[in-house]
Amino acid sequence: MTFNGRRIFFFAVAICAGAAIALADRAESTPQDVFDAMRGSFQPAKAKGVHVRYQWDLSGPHGGEWWIEVNDGTYTMGKGKIPNPNVTFIATDKDWVAICHDQLSGTWAYLTGRLKVRGDQKVARKLGEMFP
Repeated sequence: MTFNGRRIFFFAVAICAGAAIALADRAESTPQDVFDAMRGSFQPAKAKGVHVRYQWDLSGPHGGEWWIEVNDGTYTMGKGKIPNPNVTFIATDKDWVAICHDQLSGTWAYLTGRLKVRGDQKVARKLGEMFP
């Protein structure tokens, strides 16, 4: 699909797919719950030879900053800012959790400005492969 000459990818849902399944029974989860669930879904084989940094800037009462750094089959994750991220995701805490719960289409959120992705979209999609 294209929008204003740019390709729009369905990466946001893929990024959160594993977290959404793990959190399906939780009535009110937070972004921290999503990131905690992502820890169990990491696929080291999909991250071989990959060296990328991801940043999340989430606003709202449960918002904050989170990051993931992938280095050749391993990853580290934390709160706060990481220097020189390859991709930054910007949304509200509620929208990010809703995307991860498949309650809000990642594509719709992107097209309507509720999800902003700064950086390389190919690298953004790769996150969904490493954390299915």
